[in-house]
Amino acid sequence: MATLPERILGGTGRPVSVIGLGTWQLGGDWGEVDETDAQRLLAAAVESGISVFDTADVYGDGRSEQLIGRFLAAGTTPPVLVMTKMGRRAPLDPAEYTLANFRAWTDRSRRNLNVEQLDLVQLHCPPTAVYSADQTYDALDTLVEEGVIGAYGVSVETCDEALTAIARRGTASVQIILNAFRLKPLDDVLPAAQAAGVGIVARVPLASGLLSGRYTAETTFAPEDHRTYNRHGEAFDVGETFSGVDYETGVAAAQEFAALVAELPGDVTPAQAALAWVVQTPGVTTVIPGARSEEQVRANAAAGDLPELPQGFRDGVQAIYDRHLRAAIHPRW
Repeated sequence: MATLPERILGGTGRPVSVIGLGTWQLGGDWGEVDETDAQRLLAAAVESGISVFDTADVYGDGRSEQLIGRFLAAGTTPPVLVMTKMGRRAPLDPAEYTLANFRAWTDRSRRNLNVEQLDLVQLHCPPTAVYSADQTYDALDTLVEEGVIGAYGVSVETCDEALTAIARRGTASVQIILNAFRLKPLDDVLPAAQAAGVGIVARVPLASGLLSGRYTAETTFAPEDHRTYNRHGEAFDVGETFSGVDYETGVAAAQEFAALVAELPGDVTPAQAALAWVVQTPGVTTVIPGARSEEQVRANAAAGDLPELPQGFRDGVQAIYDRHLRAAIHPRW
């Protein structure tokens, strides 16, 4: 069994691998994944040294949590920290974010995952007002005191939301979109999190696959794939799909990124370089790429052990962002 470098995930006090596994895809929003393939994928992750899974109660209406629960019930070594999310099973109205609803949502997740206590529960990109409401944190603190959850964090769409949550004493972690096409968190969020001892979970690290370098302007995706049905924000924040980048612009930027990667020594893929760029960014605790195959899981995990990227590569990433993406992305999120 392989090992990966680990870092403490903020206020949880627990070590997690620098590369984790995002499991949105197990819910079916990236195309169908059957039970056997899902269990093999989770096993490959653990065998590759991954010790943190990210899920949510709405991924496949709980299917992702249930698949993870069955995997954990079979026994894993070493232990895996499971981060789940709640808050999108009701209308996105601040009035819905109450202790009673939190109890109902966490009880359902505990059943799905077959555990008494959830390791870490993150508010799942709720309305902006929820991040600054005292009752939100009072309710979350109550669940910690009762032992229902071990710790809590937030998943955010914007840097301002992240900074609001970081200022709260009980926030253990912040999950935010961070990749070579989304650089704004580097300005203020990562330094603030470091100063407060808050963990940073980087999601959408490959910009929904753009940074893999495998897509062209002609590439199509399945109808049930969010890269088809949410390309313009039809179902949820467009920033979750291709990081909010216009697809054609993103493909062009990704080609330049792949050219940068080609100059690196060794046999490094664009996806691995993109993940290593995130892992090696000061202030990041873990990055949670999704995967559809055992091979992809193993390749992602290997990025956690890559040598330090040269400064010239990081400068090149910044230049691509400034040239193609900053004007559309930086002011919005």
